[in-house]
Amino acid sequence: MEEIVLFCMSFIFIFLLYQFFIVRPAKKNYKNKKEKQPAEVKYLISRYKLDMKKVNYYQLLQIVALTSSFDISLICSLIMITNNFILRLLVGIISIILTILISYHLVYLFYKKKGMIKK
Repeated sequence: MEEIVLFCMSFIFIFLLYQFFIVRPAKKNYKNKKEKQPAEVKYLISRYKLDMKKVNYYQLLQIVALTSSFDISLICSLIMITNNFILRLLVGIISIILTILISYHLVYLFYKKKGMIKK
């Protein structure tokens, strides 16, 4: 039960931090026509050919914030479950790579289903 509470609290905390330090500045940069984008958005555009003319940028920022917050919270929870230091490092490294790749692939599938990918 403690792990679930830890996950929920860390998710909310990280999501709020992400909103204040990543999403809000990205919205301001987008309104001011500056080309600064979060790294996650650049990754989705370059890797999965996301069509930014069709995508609602503000919705994309919220999806990225939710995805990244979930990833970080999940990884922290997985690390806290293990007891051995070396095992924590191993679980952390493997789970970071797998979680990020899988979660952003799911975001890609979401946008692909909506038809917002360049062909």
